[in-house]
Amino acid sequence: MSERLTIGELASRAGVATSALRYWEELGLLPAPERVSGQRRYPPSAVGLVGVVLALRNVGFTLREVKAFVASRSPAGDGWRELYERKLTELDRRIAQAQAARTAIAHGLACSHENISECPNFARGVAAILAGSSLEEAHEAAHSH
Repeated sequence: MSERLTIGELASRAGVATSALRYWEELGLLPAPERVSGQRRYPPSAVGLVGVVLALRNVGFTLREVKAFVASRSPAGDGWRELYERKLTELDRRIAQAQAARTAIAHGLACSHENISECPNFARGVAAILAGSSLEEAHEAAHSH
């Protein structure tokens, strides 16, 4: 039989807290390990699975999405591609929002008004937000006078 890891050993090898491992197990991200005298014993392959969870979390997947990814991993399975495509679309949207936010902040810093609240461009942007515009649309409205 191959070496089995305690939860502390797995946590140490993977660089995560034991509480995270217990939580991920509860969520179904990690399979329930064998028990020896009531203590969890993980196969060495669990280190790689924890690495997958960490990698997916680091690129922005939620734990729910990680669970779907883990569930989609069959030898012939292609379900992970759909998850990746959806995440890529979401990241593109978030990047566009972050770029618009950065532009708006940079314009605010370049504003000649001592108090940003007194700037007509800022006021137009706020009014556009209140009217339901996206940040991108509000910024455009603020600067198209």
